[in-house]
Amino acid sequence: MLEILGKTNIDFMGKRRIAFVFSGIMMLLGLLAMVQISRGAANLGIDFSGGTAVLLKFDQPIRIDEARKALESQGLGNAELQEFAEENKILIRVKAATTIEEKVADRVISAFSKEMPNNRFVVDSTTEIGPTIGRKLQQDALIAVLISFVGIILYIAARFELRFGVAAAIATFHDVLAVLGAFYVLDKEITLLVVTALLTLAGYSLTDTVVVFDRIRENLRVRRRDDIVTVINNGINQVLSRTIVTSLTVVLVLIPLTFAGGEVLHDFSLALLWGVIVGTYSSIFVASPLLVIWPSGQGRLLRRG
Repeated sequence: MLEILGKTNIDFMGKRRIAFVFSGIMMLLGLLAMVQISRGAANLGIDFSGGTAVLLKFDQPIRIDEARKALESQGLGNAELQEFAEENKILIRVKAATTIEEKVADRVISAFSKEMPNNRFVVDSTTEIGPTIGRKLQQDALIAVLISFVGIILYIAARFELRFGVAAAIATFHDVLAVLGAFYVLDKEITLLVVTALLTLAGYSLTDTVVVFDRIRENLRVRRRDDIVTVINNGINQVLSRTIVTSLTVVLVLIPLTFAGGEVLHDFSLALLWGVIVGTYSSIFVASPLLVIWPSGQGRLLRRG
């Protein structure tokens, strides 16, 4: 394993109060985002808010800016466009809030028929999602996230003990809220793809936290007389290079996907990119300090070791 930092002796636990303030701000933003999402006041995609998606296949290549102008002629300038250049296809997604009495699919077809008569097309598919289905998808997404947290607690509790499981679950919840809060502040659209990114992030964050916890547990067995703060600091410093190298490897993949992967992958990659950074931070400054502040944590942890 590449070691980029060498042996370090950083007092991470001495900075836990500052970290808790920073984490508290991110969690408050995330909780605000969750409230707004539940109220339907956030920037929700058609998966959650309802709307229409129309996939068109053209005989000739079509540019996004040309498609946008055609849709503006029918009052659909706020539609979301996704291009499949190799197949001359374009996906038009219109939220329910922008619809009027006439069917959106008919308006989309009419717009391209009038504005681009020389570029014939066929309708590959049309999907309409009503508000009721959107609310059901919101509930299902929330249930999926909650189930993942319960699984995290049970897994870590079985491998270590309950306090480790709770600390890991809180850290993972912190990471999910941090991403949701960032997306809400940036007015990014919340879609099922973003939810997928959050569940992926939960798995990554858990893996990183387990590595740190595993080293802390090993140190507890051989350093029984040291106080818990010293043991945790030593454990984090010993795996710091591994943690940073692993995170950098993932980040180096996500950066080009975020900025050059196109509109389809942008939000998904951005959620993962910010989530990996926050997840690495939370393994050190959220999950580990929770072991220190746990009631009677020091004595019990040392006896367990």
